[in-house]
Amino acid sequence: MSKPKYTLTEMMIVSASRLLEDGKTVFTGTGMPILAALLAKCTHAPKLAIIYEAGGMCPDKPPTIPLSVGDSMTTHKAIMAASMDYTMCFIQAGYGEYAFLGAAQIDMYGNINTTVIGPYEKPKVRLPGSGGANDFGSLCWKTIVLMKQDKQRFVRKLDFLTTPGYLTGPGAREKVGLPRNTGPWRVVTQLGIYGFDKETKKMKLISVHPNVSVKDVQENSSFPIQIPDKVETTQEPTDKELAILRSLDPYKVVLRK
Repeated sequence: MSKPKYTLTEMMIVSASRLLEDGKTVFTGTGMPILAALLAKCTHAPKLAIIYEAGGMCPDKPPTIPLSVGDSMTTHKAIMAASMDYTMCFIQAGYGEYAFLGAAQIDMYGNINTTVIGPYEKPKVRLPGSGGANDFGSLCWKTIVLMKQDKQRFVRKLDFLTTPGYLTGPGAREKVGLPRNTGPWRVVTQLGIYGFDKETKKMKLISVHPNVSVKDVQENSSFPIQIPDKVETTQEPTDKELAILRSLDPYKVVLRK
């Protein structure tokens, strides 16, 4: 078997970028989500409106990748340098078509933990917390989660609920007052792409990446993942996508991870 011309991180970012549509809005966090959004804008979605939680709205391609959502690069040739409350009002008004989030833990209903690993009062690891993730996951129409997958990350029970997915199942989001027809839509890992069953709201497999098996998917999750009768294989990154992606992060701030 020949060695792939791309890394697993590049595979994840390219796969995630293809999910975004031209002419839509995406509210994005830092790291891989930023690169995925920029790659989409530089390839198939030139009219994609990228919005950062700290207020950068529709910036141009930055000279260097933003290191945080408040980095000056998030307003590079932007149409507006707004504020966090302005951004959140945009989402509340229904303009958040896509949210791009990372996660430390996720469960079968797409609920996310980015707060602590272990007990909240005495954690093993203290994580960054919500930032704008809860607002994004609560109010955007389609949330895309980009994260590494193993049994410690795909868990039966979160150590802490930071951002709501489908909570305890069908109807649970609406019951607590979240907008109807919003919620987690896709999860992209180094193994494949996942969606959520319309009836049960549980995570289901859509495609596996090249050289990944369904067995790999199940062995790297602590909860059962629904497997369809036919599992597609994710398309490999093209040479053009890889060249553009690497030009967006020339110092490999994200790509070396």
